[in-house]
Amino acid sequence: MQFPYTRKRRLRASQAIRNLSCENQLTVNDLIWPVFVLDGFNRTETIESMPGVQRMSADILLDKLIPLHEKGLNAVALFPVIEERYKTDDAAEAWNPEGLIQKTVKFIKSSLPELLVITDVALDPYTSHGQDGMINEQGEILNDVTIKALVMQARSHAKAGADVVAPSDMMDGRVGEIRAMLEQQKHHHTLILSYSAKYASSFYGPFREAVGSAANLGKSAKNSYQMNPTNALEAIDEIAMDINEGADMVMVKPGLPYLDVIAMAKSQFNVPIWAYHVSGEYTMLQGAINQGFLAERPAVMETLLCFKRAGCDVIMTYYADRVIEWLNE
Repeated sequence: MQFPYTRKRRLRASQAIRNLSCENQLTVNDLIWPVFVLDGFNRTETIESMPGVQRMSADILLDKLIPLHEKGLNAVALFPVIEERYKTDDAAEAWNPEGLIQKTVKFIKSSLPELLVITDVALDPYTSHGQDGMINEQGEILNDVTIKALVMQARSHAKAGADVVAPSDMMDGRVGEIRAMLEQQKHHHTLILSYSAKYASSFYGPFREAVGSAANLGKSAKNSYQMNPTNALEAIDEIAMDINEGADMVMVKPGLPYLDVIAMAKSQFNVPIWAYHVSGEYTMLQGAINQGFLAERPAVMETLLCFKRAGCDVIMTYYADRVIEWLNE
């Protein structure tokens, strides 16, 4: 009987050879932890739509960040939970030098100066209408007026000590204006992570509940500025524009439904490609885990490895704290 000389199973026969022949690995250096920040002291709140994730005041957050940083966490991404009384049509609280994010950045950097702090540059947590931009009486999103507000917000974050400002609004031209401001204000080392390919996705619902913007947004949508889920080539144009305007890193959001876009971006651009494993993706996976339909650790690790296989350099995931603990065992 003739047997094949090539047997691919030889490279799968033991854990040792599987380790040596694996094409992609997940390490702590691939992970960013996104967190929801509350004002006040010694406060936590559960998020009904995101089991296992909490809103936290800065002191509670710091207590969690210190051991995670010791185990390899390189960066945290802050998302504010703004009280309703601070929300206005013009989102002025977004650039308050004593605002929630500005205070939290200073607090974290005073104790963990080597931990990178990433701030979200977007107006939706601060607007009474829940949109990422300024609107006129007809409800139209005003691109250029919004950019002026985003520049003020980014400036306040950089002045507070943020290492990375991350415009996630999808207004045209905002990266260039933010970069120009940072250079003019001598924040030469402040990085820009641009949400370049942010899709008008159905997977953002739990996030909007977590930051408290869902009720403000109501039945309105963001289709006039976030990308059409039918389009992939358009994402390449968006990424190229943001890189040309001064983005240091680019984001594809959501993650798993857009692995094709991540792969395309990685093949064409020589900048770090990030992905956001968003709230809806987390909730679906964790829901199946909590029901006993999936085993948590292998399901989460396989999910995150998919990002690496697609070409992703950095993954922003609500599982980062758990995965870092697993990788340190």
